[in-house]
Amino acid sequence: MSYPLWESLSHLKKYKWVDLTHTFDSESPHFSSFKNAETKTLYQVKDDGFFAQSWQFATQYGTHIDAPIHFVEHKRYLHELGLQETVLPLIVLDFSKEVEQDADFRLTKEHILKWEAENGQIEQDTFVAFRSDWSKRWPDKEQFENRDADGNEHLPGWSLDALKYLFEERKIKSIGHETFDTDASIDIRKHNDIVGERYVLGLDTFQIELLTGLDELPTRGSVILAISPKPKNAPGFPVRAFAISPS
Repeated sequence: MSYPLWESLSHLKKYKWVDLTHTFDSESPHFSSFKNAETKTLYQVKDDGFFAQSWQFATQYGTHIDAPIHFVEHKRYLHELGLQETVLPLIVLDFSKEVEQDADFRLTKEHILKWEAENGQIEQDTFVAFRSDWSKRWPDKEQFENRDADGNEHLPGWSLDALKYLFEERKIKSIGHETFDTDASIDIRKHNDIVGERYVLGLDTFQIELLTGLDELPTRGSVILAISPKPKNAPGFPVRAFAISPS
């Protein structure tokens, strides 16, 4: 007997599968307001016949998914996101060279318009990822935070006009990036707020932060999948994000 889904899966496994998720532990880079993750061994095989641990960490730790409620009241919790929402066609915007030249790089609407002129119009209902190669600094906290002599972080990010263009004109579904925040560090200090992240989550959609492995993917043609636990009334959680890529 033939089972179409099994055949489809067998076919998909012939493609390239790329892990977009950092392995994290108590020493991993994380948002400065959070404490380090803590782990404790509860039982060991040699003593108790099985191995179990207790982990304690903030919901936005490691590569993670942000639910709308994370920044906007009365929006959806993580467990309310639909399964099909977290499986999307993936577009990768590569601005890693620009970030290499300027750690404070802001990905603007003008950058995207130029990208589209060279690569074609961004399709609707897609997940758009900002490749900065910042993930290559993981797991070095000092390099990842990139603080100056005054203690200010310098990380790249999306500008608000770029996000509005993508969601309102190109009708995309979600975004992702390799840094702690949606916004560039200089914009966060300028506005004393994370206006880009607040805008995205205010649309009642999700985003994925601290992605890695985007340098292994083509501009178009891949599919991103984001798998997380299903805690009740959570604003997000560490996620196992990965892509199935045609090359």
